[in-house]
Amino acid sequence: MGKPRGVWPLAALTLLAACAIAPGAAAEGRWKPIFDGRSLKGWTPKIVGHPAGENFQDTFVVKDGAIRVSYANYERFEARFGHLFYRTPFRAYRLRLNYRVLEPPLPDTPGWARGNSGVMFHSQSPESMTLTQPFPVSVEFQILGADGPKPRPTGSVCTPGVSITIEGVRQPVHCTTSTGPTIPNGTWTKLELEVLPDGQVTEKINGAVVFRYADIALDGSDPMAASDAKRLIAERGGVLPVRQGYIALQSEGHPIEFKDIEVQVIEPAER
Repeated sequence: MGKPRGVWPLAALTLLAACAIAPGAAAEGRWKPIFDGRSLKGWTPKIVGHPAGENFQDTFVVKDGAIRVSYANYERFEARFGHLFYRTPFRAYRLRLNYRVLEPPLPDTPGWARGNSGVMFHSQSPESMTLTQPFPVSVEFQILGADGPKPRPTGSVCTPGVSITIEGVRQPVHCTTSTGPTIPNGTWTKLELEVLPDGQVTEKINGAVVFRYADIALDGSDPMAASDAKRLIAERGGVLPVRQGYIALQSEGHPIEFKDIEVQVIEPAER
C-alpha cells in the first residue's frame, strides 16, 4: 500500500469509511455453510492413483461434526496425497472455518508433510486432474502444526502451478513463509480467507492478518506442478490469470479436522 499524498477532509474520510464498512455489514447475513456437519454431501475426493469421487480407504470421514482426514485404514502413506473438493467454484468470496491438527502421522509421511495440510482455492476441478497428479493447480493457504520445539508459523502461502505477487513483485518461490503463530497440535484454530473481485487476497489466523497477496496466475515454471500448469495453459490458449476456482481440503499424510465451514459470496463465479 502506498503512503497518502495529501490530507483528506474529515467528511471525505467519514464517507469512505462508511462505504468500506457498509458492504461487509450488509453481507453478514449471507454466510452459507458448505459442510452440513453430518456427511460429505457436496464434496468430491481426489486421491493420487484413484479417480475423482473415489474416497480411497475412507481418507475423508465425518466425525463429531467435523471433516476428518483419517488414516485409520492405512498402513503406510505411500505418497497418496489427496484433496476433498467442494462442488461449487467461487470467484470473489470470504471463507471461514476451524481446524485442528491431530496426531500421529503415518510412519512414512515425508518430514516436510508432518503437521502439514492446507486449504486450496482458485483450484482446477477434481475431474480435470490426472490420475497420478499429487496437487491441484491452485493456491494453498497452508496449515502447519507444531513439529518439535522450533517455531513453525502457520498460514504460509504455497503455489502449485501458479504464482502470486506480494507488494507488486511476482514471487519466484513455491512457498512463502507467513507471519502467523506456531499453534500446538490439537488446538482448534480459526482460518479466514478473503478473495476480492480485484484479485486481492487476505489470509487470517485467529482474526490476525498473516498474509496479503494478489494477481494469481498460471505458472509453468513452478517445480511442484509444472507439467500440470503447462497443460492448463495450453487448454486455455495461453491465458494466465486465474479469476476463480474450487475450494479443497488437503490430506498430506497427517490427520487433521475441519469444521464450521462457511462461505460468503462477494461476486459469483462465471459459468
